Amino acid sequence: MTKITSRNVITNMLWRFFERTGAQFVTLLVTVLIARVLEPELYGKVALISVLIVILQVFVDAGLGTALIQKKDPDDLDYSSVFYFNIVFCVVAYAMFYAIVPFITNYYQMPDLIPAMRVSGLTIVISGIKNVQQAYVSKNLLFKKFFFSTLSGTIIAGIVGITLAYSGFGTWALVIQDLTNKAIDTIVLWGTVKWRPKKLFSFVRLKSLLSYGWKMFASGILDTTYNEIRQLIIGKKYSTEDLAFYNQGVKYPRFVVLNLNTAIDSVLLPSMSEYQNDMAIVKEMTRKAIKISTFVTMPLMCGLAVCSDFLVKHILTDKWLPAVPYIRIFCITYAFYVIHTANLNAIKAVGRSDIHLKLEFTKIFVGLAILLSTMWHGVMGIALGGIVSSFASQIINAWPNKKLLNYGYVEQIIDIVPNLIVSLIMGGTIYIMSYLPLGGWLLFALQVIIGVIVYLLFSYLFRIDSLSICYNILVSFTKKKQVKCNEQQ
Repeated sequence: MTKITSRNVITNMLWRFFERTGAQFVTLLVTVLIARVLEPELYGKVALISVLIVILQVFVDAGLGTALIQKKDPDDLDYSSVFYFNIVFCVVAYAMFYAIVPFITNYYQMPDLIPAMRVSGLTIVISGIKNVQQAYVSKNLLFKKFFFSTLSGTIIAGIVGITLAYSGFGTWALVIQDLTNKAIDTIVLWGTVKWRPKKLFSFVRLKSLLSYGWKMFASGILDTTYNEIRQLIIGKKYSTEDLAFYNQGVKYPRFVVLNLNTAIDSVLLPSMSEYQNDMAIVKEMTRKAIKISTFVTMPLMCGLAVCSDFLVKHILTDKWLPAVPYIRIFCITYAFYVIHTANLNAIKAVGRSDIHLKLEFTKIFVGLAILLSTMWHGVMGIALGGIVSSFASQIINAWPNKKLLNYGYVEQIIDIVPNLIVSLIMGGTIYIMSYLPLGGWLLFALQVIIGVIVYLLFSYLFRIDSLSICYNILVSFTKKKQVKCNEQQ
C-alpha cells in the first residue's frame, strides 16, 4: 500500500490531469474531425447509442470498484473476489442488453441501429476486465499507469475513427473508435500494472464489499440515468438533429471541466479514505478541491461561453451553429460542477454510502419535477431547466457535509465567490474585445492572451488564495522532477 503524503497526492493529481487532458484533447480533435464529415441527423443517432452505453457502463463494477478504493486495507482476496464477480456480472449485463436492443430501436423507430448498438455494448465486457486494475491503480496512487494506457488507446482509436469516417462508414466510425479505445486501454493497463487475479474467492469478503458497493451502484444508476434522460427524451420527442445540437452543446463544456475534475476526483477519494476518521483533514481536502477546481474551470467556462460562436463556426462549420446556445447554457452548469463531486467524494470517503443513495433519490425527485415542467417547452426549455436542477443538486449534495464536516453550501459558495468575480471580469474583457476591428484567429488569439493576463493580474491584486495554492502545487511538482533528474544523472 502506497503511503499517502501531500506530495504524493499532488503528483498523482497532476498525472491524472495530464492523462485526462491528453486523452480528451485527442478525443476532442477526433470528434471535431468526424463531426465535420457527419450530418447532424446521423450524429444524433450516434449520440443516442452513446447515451445508452453510458447508462449500461454503470453496471461494469456494480459499485465494487469504489468499495475497494474506500476499504482501508484491501488484499488479494478482496481484489480477486471482485474481479471474478465483475466478469460474470458484465457478461450477464451484456447478454440482457443484446436481447433488448430490438425493443429499444423499435421504440425510437431506428431499427437500422441494432447491429451498431450490439457491437457498442461489447465495451461493457471489456471495461469489466480492467475494472479491478483501475481500482488497484487508484487505491495505490499509481496514476502514471493511467497516463500511458489511456493515451495509447485514445490515439490509436482516434486514427481508426478518423480513417473510417472519411472512408464513408458513418455511425460505425464512432462505434469502432470507442470499442478500439476500450480494448487498447485495457491491454496496456494489464501490461503495465503488476496485479493479477489469484485463484481466490470469498463470498464473505464479497458480501462485505457489496454492503457498501450496492448503494454506490444504485446511486450510480440513478445519477447516470437522470443525467442522460434529457437526451433520451429529446431523441424520442424531438428530432435527431435537435439531439445532435444538444449533445454537442453539452460535450465541450463537459470536456473542459471533467479533465480537471476527474484528476481531482480520482485522487481525492483514496486520499480522503486514508483519513476517513479525521474530519478536519477531509474538510480541508474538500475545500482545497473546490477552490482549485473553480479557480481553473470558471475562467475557462466564461471564455468558452464568450467565444463559442466563433469556435463552432470555424472548427465545426456553420451547420453546427444551432449548438452555440446550448454550449453557453452548459458553461454555467459546469462552472459549478466541482461542488457536486467534491461533496460526494467526502461522503463516500467516510463510508456513508447510505447518505449518498438518499441524496440521489432526493435529487432525482427534484430534477424530474423540473424536467416534467420544462420538457414541453422545446429543447431549449429542457436545457434551461437543467441549470435550475444543477443548482438544486448542489445544495442537496452539500447539505450532509454541514453536519459531517462542518462545511456547508453557504461556506462553499463564499470560498468560490472570488474566483467567480475575477472570471466574470475576464469574461467581460474578452467580450468587449470582440468589437475590435480584427477578425478570425488573430482576434481569438488576442482574446486568449489578454484573458489569461487579466485573470492572473486580478487574482494577484485581489489576493485570491487559489492562485498561491496552484502556484505551490506547480512548484512542488517541478522540484520533484528536478530532483529525480539529478538523481538519474
